[in-house]
Amino acid sequence: MSESNALHSRTSVLVFLHAHPDDESSGTSGTMAKAVREGHRVVEIIATNGDHGTPPKPTEGGAAVLSVVEHRRQEAAQAAAVIGIHRVEWLGYSDSGMTGWEQNSLEGCFMVADVEEAAAKVAAILDQENADVLVGYDWHGNYGHPDHVKVHTVAHRAAELATKPVRLLENTMNRDEMRRRFEAAVAAGADPEALFDPDHPGDDGNGMGLPESELHWAIELTSELLTVKRNALAAHGSQEDVQHMLALPQDQFQAAFGTEYYREVGRPDGLQKTWPF
Repeated sequence: MSESNALHSRTSVLVFLHAHPDDESSGTSGTMAKAVREGHRVVEIIATNGDHGTPPKPTEGGAAVLSVVEHRRQEAAQAAAVIGIHRVEWLGYSDSGMTGWEQNSLEGCFMVADVEEAAAKVAAILDQENADVLVGYDWHGNYGHPDHVKVHTVAHRAAELATKPVRLLENTMNRDEMRRRFEAAVAAGADPEALFDPDHPGDDGNGMGLPESELHWAIELTSELLTVKRNALAAHGSQEDVQHMLALPQDQFQAAFGTEYYREVGRPDGLQKTWPF
């Protein structure tokens, strides 16, 4: 049996570990939706409550305003329904904020959480689900956010603790592809200061994502899956950064979010534009 046929020979349980509510929608919602539609079971684990996100706006009529955590949990449930996720679990840590924020060292935040404790929680879910695949983030969490970096560490340890061996994938971005788009826009006359430069130092001083040479899977989203992604993002309507994403014209949205990239631990070099499950 060829590798391609072997990858498609049975349904699997895929577990996605994300740092904050809305990370699943921007990063892996197309992959998750496609997996659900192909008969796989998809489970989402959200590490933090996202409590440093944008507070919800007061509603008309003076109705009680939910806390940020309550509101973001509702939004995550709505996004999960759009995608078709079968199970959503929360690790319950607080959002650590960006590098250098005072929240980095607060008790209960994910950044200072004990790795063994957090990984054991994830591994327990992997065992409950008899999971085949665990998806985390690359070594610097795409752009250096402390909680994203911690997801990488916890995912790797959870994969070691799980009773059954799992394929470990890392969601990331293609730095070279983003650079090609940036350079093409500048060559066409765009002001580079008004564009997003993927080589500009992120929260940890590194560029965005990983070089193309380090990637293994590129999942190109159909128009249907891209619509699912937009709708999943729209479920996180309280978040200002999500609104910026949704404000992009369709062609720019597709360029930015139309392909989801992964590195697979232990896999030989070589990027494939195909379905890995």
